Amino acid sequence: MPSFEELKVFTGNAHPELATSICSYLNIPLGESKIFKFSNDNTFVQFSENIRQRDVFLVQPFSAPVNDSIMELLIMIDAAKRASAGRITAVIPYFAYGRTDKKDQPRVPITGRLVADLLTTAGAERVLTIDLHAGQIQGFFNIPVDELTALPLLSRYIKDKELKDPVAVAIDIGASKRARNMAERIEASLAIMEKRRVDNNDNAEALNIIGEVSGHTALTVDDEIDTGSSLLSTINTLLAGGVTEVYACCTHGVLSGGAADKIAASPLKELVITDTLPSSHKKLNGKVTVLSVAPMLGEAIHRIHSGLSVGSMFE
Repeated sequence: MPSFEELKVFTGNAHPELATSICSYLNIPLGESKIFKFSNDNTFVQFSENIRQRDVFLVQPFSAPVNDSIMELLIMIDAAKRASAGRITAVIPYFAYGRTDKKDQPRVPITGRLVADLLTTAGAERVLTIDLHAGQIQGFFNIPVDELTALPLLSRYIKDKELKDPVAVAIDIGASKRARNMAERIEASLAIMEKRRVDNNDNAEALNIIGEVSGHTALTVDDEIDTGSSLLSTINTLLAGGVTEVYACCTHGVLSGGAADKIAASPLKELVITDTLPSSHKKLNGKVTVLSVAPMLGEAIHRIHSGLSVGSMFE
């Protein structure tokens, strides 16, 4: 039985389409709220309906402008707490600053931990997210974190394409576990790309391929694609290594700057992403396929509200 009263789902301005799709899956109306900026750039939030003792889920991926999305969610959490919500769950399909999860240079922050502290201090009592950049980010929180994965969704789509002699390619060493899991699901071999990050501007250089790729159809696997520099470098290295075609998949299609145009002009056959982030028409060129995570998030929200296991969704 649910521990709290009526389930309520609200959205910020980051990705209202995803929240609407989640509510369609749950067969409930999207909660009404007012969220806007005053002329002085201050954010205003007001829930337009009673949420006292309700089980409140706030949907807000940290999409561009990232800092505005984060601040908006923090204010929504505070407003819900002061309106006596029974429980507040922050639904963050894409957790920005996830790359800043450790001190890998002198005198730099661990911003992923900072954002986790801000969410907890604001009053979030639970976090629901998808494919964090690094698993240890869960440990930044002192509240429960449910991390879902889009791997089953992506692998089903890829397997249905029946690629010839597929090889799953980890875009770097850090993505090797994700690529191995994909390889098992689509019955492919595994290769790992060794790369070197040149600077702090997302410039990367592919150095070597660990594994056999010649004569295979390559599928690169990563959690997110931002500027696309790592992907483009990997594509060129794989083609030079003798692969017949290159496909790519990731959970979060950030595609910042001119990434979409670069990918459209590249030899890549297809890029498969999910809708954890909103995609403009410019980003959705003929090479980009978007799969919806709304049913998965909706099911997880239903299970959290009902006190059921979330982990059993993937068993």
